[in-house]
Amino acid sequence: MAKKESKQFTGVPKAELEKELIEQRGKLVDLKFNLSAGKVKNIKEIRKIKTRIAQILTAKNAPKEQ
Repeated sequence: MAKKESKQFTGVPKAELEKELIEQRGKLVDLKFNLSAGKVKNIKEIRKIKTRIAQILTAKNAPKEQ
């Protein structure tokens, strides 16, 4: 299933990937802040966001297919 999800970023322009990366990193910071404040109930969301960030970075740094 992980391969299927990571393919959603293939063919996406790098500008969009950068925008999505900034958005996901902002969400991660907010979740970590709220976790320390005791406001987060679903801590698995942090893992999902970290995985999504890794997928975006992988797609962004992958060489272009010819």
